Amino acid sequence: MLSGEPAPTGPARRGAKPPVFPVAAIDDPALPEVLAELAAARADEMDADTVNRELSIARKAIGWWQRQSWIVGDPTIGIERRPAPPDRTKALAENQIAALWRLDVALREKTFWKMLYESAARADEVLCLNVEDLYPQDKRGKITAKGGATEWIHWQSGTAQLLPRLIARRTRGPLFLTDRKAPAGTPTLDVCPETGRARLSYRRAEEIFEENTRLLANPLASPDDIEDLDGWTLHRLRHSALTHDAEDGTSTPMLLARSRHASVRSLERYARPGVDAVARHVAERDPAARRKR
Repeated sequence: MLSGEPAPTGPARRGAKPPVFPVAAIDDPALPEVLAELAAARADEMDADTVNRELSIARKAIGWWQRQSWIVGDPTIGIERRPAPPDRTKALAENQIAALWRLDVALREKTFWKMLYESAARADEVLCLNVEDLYPQDKRGKITAKGGATEWIHWQSGTAQLLPRLIARRTRGPLFLTDRKAPAGTPTLDVCPETGRARLSYRRAEEIFEENTRLLANPLASPDDIEDLDGWTLHRLRHSALTHDAEDGTSTPMLLARSRHASVRSLERYARPGVDAVARHVAERDPAARRKR
């Protein structure tokens, strides 16, 4: 945005190189006005959370450059954060989850998505799993959580049935692999020593999920318009799992343990019953339905 170029989207993001921009140019007196216009245009294209995140990243970088005495001014002064109303629809309905399992996708995706939903774990944590971190007999795996702490995630029979086929005869290395050999320079920890393939990246995993869920997210759309549609994000599987647990009456201590949140406040956005749960609640208390029973 500082150089006036649009950010790449979709497949173009992979391997995209940022334009060269001299840091000293940030002190250009004309930049704040130009930047404000570019930020407004960006806000029209993206959701408020994305725009606010990008603004926060830019300000942190500018603050660091100022501390190095490379620049003096801050061209983002005057650009306000966009109001981001809370999203009440992040949890997928149970019929949407069922439709997801019916998609014809590769074994890797089936296993990854199942594990995310059944464990309610974060996508980046699951992608960091190695084969040697798994305890299949106990349906659990050892992960490195935020802050570097070692924690456990637990899954159910759906994941347990798929894992042996995904692992095959491998005994170590990344659990979820790319389809190709790892390129030169890939860190050793991210390369399977038995196949030579690389660890699946979060960006690629997100792209695959988004592309495969476009028609599920837009059930009234035509398949001919799929390129113009937006699918779901991986985070919605974690959100959905915790919301469905709450709807089924799971206690707050168990939800905290399952989500691995430190406070109840952090859990609040997940423990909000969805539309289907509210509809069931109302229907179950309908006097006509009670008389019929």
